[in-house]
Amino acid sequence: MNRLNLDQLTAFLHVVRLGSVTKAAEALYLTQPAVTARLRNLKDALGAELFDRSAGTMRLTKRGEMLLSYAEEFERLGGLVQRDIVDPDGIEGRLRLGVSETIAQCWLPDLITRLHGRYPRLEIEFNVDISINLRSALLDRSLDLAVLLGPVSEYSVNNVGLPGFDLAWYISAKAVARADPFRRPVLTYARQTRPYRELKELLQDRVGPGVAMFPSSSLSACFRLVEADLGVAALPRALGHEFVTRGTIREFDPGWVPPPLGFTASYPAEPPSPMIEAASDLALEAAQTFHKNKLYI
Repeated sequence: MNRLNLDQLTAFLHVVRLGSVTKAAEALYLTQPAVTARLRNLKDALGAELFDRSAGTMRLTKRGEMLLSYAEEFERLGGLVQRDIVDPDGIEGRLRLGVSETIAQCWLPDLITRLHGRYPRLEIEFNVDISINLRSALLDRSLDLAVLLGPVSEYSVNNVGLPGFDLAWYISAKAVARADPFRRPVLTYARQTRPYRELKELLQDRVGPGVAMFPSSSLSACFRLVEADLGVAALPRALGHEFVTRGTIREFDPGWVPPPLGFTASYPAEPPSPMIEAASDLALEAAQTFHKNKLYI
């Protein structure tokens, strides 16, 4: 007779939450047959059917629903043991981290340093993408923690608010001082982002419909094009300071500026993970340290 174990319960919880064996296998870094085997062994150990597959879905039976509450309690207790008993130096596994490019250009290195210092045996896998893609990956459980333009308005996600980024208008130092800056293209964030949409609406209201916009997924490329006098841009002041100090670009004031960028460190509320929660706290610390050091700009 098979014995009940925590690996089986973990597989059961992932299948329930994600709705399929395939997604559960991806989240657990297992093959689909391995997850199926754990579910089968769990069923044999309990002597009860846990899923009703008659409708082609993973719908829980009555006994499956009863097991769910017990499995969640096991999971909660396991999280408390990890938080209170396990030495962080001994925690292994993988943290799948996603960040927007603004964060990657600013305080991502500090966050990675803090994470590695806290969990030296943890494998940190990070991806840089636009916020809409990071949000989708977080909800699909292919990311454990996402630092993005937030918050993510889903009941299944916890959000930790982070210090925002003020924007400023930039133009090449070579540009004629009194020329209309908006005769040049406006370089901005990628098309499928909130900053792009907000800036487009503001340009239409304040300048008119004839302004050309050149969206890009690369903020560094935007600054380089501003340097070359190929456009103007409203970009984070925290990133523009270096170029202004070098004398290659300068700020200009058209009388308005897009709203600041607000970021969150967002992660799934279930299953609870003290390690991921601690990672979100470290993201907050890294963000606060960065902005404290940038108060002079």
